[in-house]
Amino acid sequence: MATFTRRRHGTAAPGVEWAAVSGAGAWSVEEVGKHQLMRRTGLPARDLRALDPALSYPCSIMGRDRAVVVNLEGARAVITATEVLVPGPRDPAVAPLVRNLLARLAASPTPPQASEENEAAEDGGALPPSPGGVGGGGGGRDDGQASARRDKVLPFEFRALEVCLEFSCKSLEQETCTLEKEAYPALDELSSNVSTLNLERVRQIKSRLLAISGRVQKVRDELEHLLDDDVDMAAMHLSDKVAYQAAADGRSSRFGTNNEPSEFDEERDREEDEEGEEGSSEGGNGNGTSVVGFTPKIDELENLLEAYFVQVDGTLNKLSTLREYVDDTEDYINIMLDDKQNQLLQMGILLSTATLVMSCAIAITGVFGMNITIPLYTASTEGVFWEVTGGIVGITAAIYLVALIFYKRSGILQ
Repeated sequence: MATFTRRRHGTAAPGVEWAAVSGAGAWSVEEVGKHQLMRRTGLPARDLRALDPALSYPCSIMGRDRAVVVNLEGARAVITATEVLVPGPRDPAVAPLVRNLLARLAASPTPPQASEENEAAEDGGALPPSPGGVGGGGGGRDDGQASARRDKVLPFEFRALEVCLEFSCKSLEQETCTLEKEAYPALDELSSNVSTLNLERVRQIKSRLLAISGRVQKVRDELEHLLDDDVDMAAMHLSDKVAYQAAADGRSSRFGTNNEPSEFDEERDREEDEEGEEGSSEGGNGNGTSVVGFTPKIDELENLLEAYFVQVDGTLNKLSTLREYVDDTEDYINIMLDDKQNQLLQMGILLSTATLVMSCAIAITGVFGMNITIPLYTASTEGVFWEVTGGIVGITAAIYLVALIFYKRSGILQ
């Protein structure tokens, strides 16, 4: 691993610190200003703003003429054909990404595609071939050539992109596993004991679940968007674009100097200029390249993106399962609360009925306590008190039982 160095570019105001990692394993931390970085990578300012963590830009992987901008959850980088620039390398959350880039990019050297294609163009004098380092060949090639392509090392930008995708997917998966370990016991505890503490724990877990689900969904949507757009994937073949341009420049320098431009060539040049302008405007939106006639095979990049799309989709399925478990627990708690509420309502009906019946008995007792003359007061009082008291209590109990039977038959009480 190269030694830790720090350089300043120019005498302008200090810029943002970037970790520059090359394919040879060398790296350094540099302070690069916005305009210097724009000249270095050919990116517009709006693409660099997407890497600012203070701005809430959505997840995106944008292919440009000379660089690929990666803005994923936990992974922000600018990838060129020869180096990877990572902002804020001193951040503890970014340092593991830099270490992974150093380990993975230094382990597999970049194949010399440009030199091989230049030699082929000089020897045969043919048109620049379609890049062979990206995607499988046609059905007319033999098994030996297909095996050689499978064993071929991925281009530098794809290996760097794979590190960023792996870092982002693994960080999201680790957060998901941590959340699962906390969520399931908390939900089971809430199901057995509904308390304020358990409810607060589940509320916090649900908030984290919604946040992580949104982040994973953004990464999944971006990968799905790339897989659906062949133009965007073609724009990310930086090494092959460099090789194509080098081969085209070599051919034009050898065969284009002795020929007078014909009327057809002038017309074709005007069309190519128009297409180049359209490609530049589309490249600003992440939808094309400015290399006219460059049509790479996107099989390898498509397979790479599909692999991590499946991984992110699996993480999203875990979160969906956890969310369903949370929803089921909430439904179970609501059912329990509804049952308790029904029991309280039934208890209230019983108490209200008992109060009504007792009020009737108290009213009868009040009538007997009035200071008026009735025949009962002049009769013999021996045993009359207990007879009247027993009669009032019996009538009250009978009325209460009749009310309960009525409630049962009408379905008010269970």
